[in-house]
Amino acid sequence: MGNYRKLWFTLIGVLIVTFSLLGYYGAEVYRTAPPIPAKIATAGGEVLFTHDSILDGQTAWQSVGGMQLGSIWGHGAYQAPDWTADWLHRELLNWLDIAAERAHGKPFAELDAAAQAVLRDRMKTEYRTNTYNPATGVATVSSTRADAIAMTALYYDQLFSDAPAMHKTREHFAMKENTLPSAERRAQMTGFFFWTAWAAATERPGTTATYTNNWPHEPLIGNQPTAENMVWSVMSVVVMMAGVGFLVWGWSFLRKHDEVEPTPPQHDPLSRVPLTPSQRGLGKYLFLIVALFSFQVLLGGFTAHYTVEGQQFYGINVSQWFPYSLVRTWHIQSALFWIATGFLAAGLFLAPLINGGKDPAWQKLGVDILFWALVVVVVGSFVGNYLAIAQIMPPEWNFWLGHQGYEYVDLGRLWQIGKFTGIAFWLVLMLRGIVPALRTPGGDKNLLALLTASVVAIGLFYGAGFFYGERTHLSVMEYWRWWVVHLWVEGFFEVFATTALAFIFSTLGLVSVRMATTASLASASLFMLGGVPGTFHHLYFAGTTTPVMAVGAAFSALEVVPLVVLGHEAWEHWRLQHRTPWMARLRWPLMCFVAVAFWNMLGAGVFGFMINPPISLYYVQGLNTTPVHAHAALFGVYGFLALGFTLLVLRYIRPQLVFSERLMTTGFWWLNAGLVLMIATSLLPIGLFQFHASVSEGLWYARGEAFMQQPFIQTLRWVRTFGDVVFIVGALAMAWQVVSGVFGSRAPAANAGAYLAETRR
Repeated sequence: MGNYRKLWFTLIGVLIVTFSLLGYYGAEVYRTAPPIPAKIATAGGEVLFTHDSILDGQTAWQSVGGMQLGSIWGHGAYQAPDWTADWLHRELLNWLDIAAERAHGKPFAELDAAAQAVLRDRMKTEYRTNTYNPATGVATVSSTRADAIAMTALYYDQLFSDAPAMHKTREHFAMKENTLPSAERRAQMTGFFFWTAWAAATERPGTTATYTNNWPHEPLIGNQPTAENMVWSVMSVVVMMAGVGFLVWGWSFLRKHDEVEPTPPQHDPLSRVPLTPSQRGLGKYLFLIVALFSFQVLLGGFTAHYTVEGQQFYGINVSQWFPYSLVRTWHIQSALFWIATGFLAAGLFLAPLINGGKDPAWQKLGVDILFWALVVVVVGSFVGNYLAIAQIMPPEWNFWLGHQGYEYVDLGRLWQIGKFTGIAFWLVLMLRGIVPALRTPGGDKNLLALLTASVVAIGLFYGAGFFYGERTHLSVMEYWRWWVVHLWVEGFFEVFATTALAFIFSTLGLVSVRMATTASLASASLFMLGGVPGTFHHLYFAGTTTPVMAVGAAFSALEVVPLVVLGHEAWEHWRLQHRTPWMARLRWPLMCFVAVAFWNMLGAGVFGFMINPPISLYYVQGLNTTPVHAHAALFGVYGFLALGFTLLVLRYIRPQLVFSERLMTTGFWWLNAGLVLMIATSLLPIGLFQFHASVSEGLWYARGEAFMQQPFIQTLRWVRTFGDVVFIVGALAMAWQVVSGVFGSRAPAANAGAYLAETRR
C-alpha cells in the first residue's frame, strides 16, 4: 500500500460498510416481501386465485415480454400502461358501479354526492384492510370485490387476445394482435396483475401504508405519499448538499496543489511497443461493437415510431413479426452487449501491455474463442427473444431459452449463463496478463492492484443475476436484478473505466503514476459510497419497508457528489490533447471521454437526482422522466466510454490509421446533438406533462390511453423523429469510421513498419 495506505483503508472500509448495508437490508427484503396468499377467496369459500396460479400468471407475463410491454410496480416500458396502477383503478371503478347498483339500483355516476362519498369511504376501508391470515395463507375478499375482479379480468382477457373491440386500444398500447393466444394463460396472468394491485392497496400489518409504501398515487383509496417518504426526501437533499459541500472543501484543502506534471515523452510510448497477436485480433471486436451499436440505434428509431403508430411503421403493419416488446428488448440488449464488448476489448488490449508487451501463452486463441462465444450468445438470445414473444416457444422453455421478462436481463437463463461464462473467461485472460506484472518486484503497483480488483468485480458480480429464478417473488427478483443493472454496470464498470483511463494516461506519460493512483482510489471510494447502498433507490415501492427507503434515499443522494467535479475531469481530458503534438492523434477518443464527463454530470447527476428522492419517484416512476435519465446516462456515459475505448484501441491496432475529420466531427457532434434533441424536445416535455397528470389525477391517468393519445402528446412524440435522425446520422458516421479503420486501412507489413519508424523519430 505504501504512500496510499489511507486511501486503501478508506476504500476497504467503504466497501465493508456499504456491502454490509446492502446485505442486511437485502435480508429485510426477503423477510418483509408482500405475501403471495395460498388462496384468494370470497367469504363464502369461492377460490379466485391460488399461490401457484399467481406464479403461473407471472410466467405468462414474462413470456409476452414482461417489463418490455408496460410495467409492473413502475418498472418496465412506457407505452402500454403500468398494469398494477391500471388494474387497481379499473377494479375500483368496477367496485363502485357494482356497489351502487346493489345499494341504489343505478350506476355510481348517477348518485348524489353524499351517496358517492359513503360508497367511496366503504371501498377505501375494504381495500386497505388486510384480510390475509398468515396461519391459513388465505386472503378473503367480499362478493362485490370478487365481481369487480371478474369484470376487470374480462377486460384484460380481451386486451391480450385478438378481440376486435379492443383493436384500437392494442394499437395505442403498441401491442400486437393476440399478444397471448392461450385463454388459460391469460386467465393466469390476470391473477398476477391482481396480486400486484392487491399488494399496492393492502396495508402492511402494523402500519398505515400499503405493502408498496402507498404507491401508486390513487386518490380513490387514499394512496398518497407517506410521512416517511416526505422526511427521507428532504433528508436526501440535505445529504446531497452536505456531500457536495464536504467534497468542495476537501478538493480545496486536501488536493496537492504543488504536484508537478510530468514532462510528456517526445513520442507516443504505446506506438513504440510492438503489437501482440492478441491485440491484432481485436479488430473483429471493434467491428462487433459498431455493428451492434448501429443495430441498436436503428432499432431505437423503430421502437420510438411505435409510440405514434402502435402496430405500423409508416403504414406497414409489422407488429405481428416485430412487435414493440420484441424490438424494445433487442434495443436494450444490444446496447448492453456492445457497451460491455467495448469494455472487454479495452481490457484485452491492456493485458499484454501490463504483461511487459507480450502475450501470455495461447492468449490469441483465448481472445478468438471469447469473440465467437459472444457472437453465439448475442444471436442465441435474440432468436430466443423472438420465439418467446411470438409464442412459438413452449412455455416451459421460455425462461431458459426465450425471455426472462425482466428489463435489462431479458435474455433467457441459458444465454445469461453463457454471458457470465464469457465474462469469467475474459477475467481469466486479463489475470493471465496482470498477475505476472503484480509479482514482478519493484515499481508502484497500487494502480494496477485497483485495476485488478475492478476486473475481478466485473468478472464475478454479473453472477448476482442467478440468485432469482422463473418463479421467484417479484420483490426478491427486483433486489437481485438491480445488483446487475445498478451495481455491476453503474458501480464496477465506473471504477474500471476510471482506473483503466488513469492507467493509460500514466503509461503515456501524460500524468504521474502517483496522481493517477490517488485520483483512482479516491474516485472508487466516492463511487462505491453512494453507489452500493444507493441500489435501494430502485426499490422504494417494490414491496419493501421504510428502512430500505431510508438507506436508498440517503446514499443515492451521495451518488451525485463525485459528479460535481466532473467538469474539472473534462477539462483535464481536454487539456491532454494539447500537452504534446503526438496526442493530436488521440483527439477523438479524448473527446469521447470529455463527453462522458459532461453526460455523467447532466444525465447521471441532474437527471438522475431529478427522479431519485422518494417523493419525486413516487409520482414519476414509470413515466418518461425515467428514459430521460436512462438515455443520458446509459449512452451519454457508458456509450461514449465504450466508443472512446473503441477508438483508442483502433488507433493502436491500426497504427497507420488517420481518423477522418469529416466522419469524426459528424459522428461525435451529431451523436451529442441528437441526444440533446430527443431529450429536450420530446422525452423530457412528455415526462413533465405526465408528472403533472400523475400528481393531479394518479399514475393510472398519466400512463393511460386517454392522456397519452392527446394530440399535443402525439405531436411531441413525432417531434422526437428529428432528434432520432440526427443521432442515427452521427452513429452511422462513427460506425463507418471504425469499420473503415478495421478493414480499409491495412498496410503491408513493410509500410506499417515504415510508418512506425516515422512516428518514432
